[in-house]
Amino acid sequence: MLTTDAAFSRYEEVRARLPAARFPDTTMECGGLVEIADQIDAFVLDSFGVLNVGETAIPGAAACLASLRAMGKRLIVLTNAASYTREAALLKYARLGFDFSADEVVSSRDVAVARIEALLPGGRWGAIAADEDRFEDIAADVGHWDGGDCDGFLMLSSAGLSDDRLAALEASLRADPRPVVVANPDLVAPREVGLSKEPGFYAHGLADRLDLAPVFFGKPYGDAFSDVLSRIAGVPPERIAMVGDTLHTDILGGCAAGLRTVLVRDHGLFAGRDLTPFIAQSGIVPCFACAGI
Repeated sequence: MLTTDAAFSRYEEVRARLPAARFPDTTMECGGLVEIADQIDAFVLDSFGVLNVGETAIPGAAACLASLRAMGKRLIVLTNAASYTREAALLKYARLGFDFSADEVVSSRDVAVARIEALLPGGRWGAIAADEDRFEDIAADVGHWDGGDCDGFLMLSSAGLSDDRLAALEASLRADPRPVVVANPDLVAPREVGLSKEPGFYAHGLADRLDLAPVFFGKPYGDAFSDVLSRIAGVPPERIAMVGDTLHTDILGGCAAGLRTVLVRDHGLFAGRDLTPFIAQSGIVPCFACAGI
């Protein structure tokens, strides 16, 4: 687990690997998404810290989305959770009380697997993933990495990434540099017990130590937003809001894509903290900020 301050500092350290963006001059406080719905036609929703914390739904989130639907607003989930197949993700959201359809969910896993074959045609990918993860939805040749030969690495989850396994991965890359694709660029994710280290945290560490250049898919990188915008074609970018809990992924990525942004502060990375010093230090300024959606 990491603290908010440690996670924020690490995001700042790796800032050169993140996209550039322009930000508004000031942030407007609002009471939630319904309050600004007259300005927004489509809401792009982060999952962890906005809809759920770990495996627990955030109180009031489902009711808010129902209100937005009743107002005719478009809803899209854009999540960096890359362990779940689309089917598993939809089942999770339904269990948590959300009614998303298949075309309303875009995960960084979807973004990555649509592109990895072009990166390494016909290659064999060693997946850094939880033991229970499955890859039937991926057309490329992907299997759990067990220390054996592969042509590239696909980082989907940090679950089970022990110190020994991480050391083995680093040693393998030192001996034979190969592509590393990171399908979850997050450094941390809010869980019931704190902020867990996610694949992005380990990938940036490998990049620092090995002088390699991982390929990231998911927020804040542009391919993720391109895939979302293709689902809501016809809605002007200034009428779309990216809603998230993290400055360096949700807000930075949304601004880089030309969208408006909403930072949710009470359930994710900045829970219990004053946003002001973090915004001032990073220069990443959301259009709106609210306690919860």
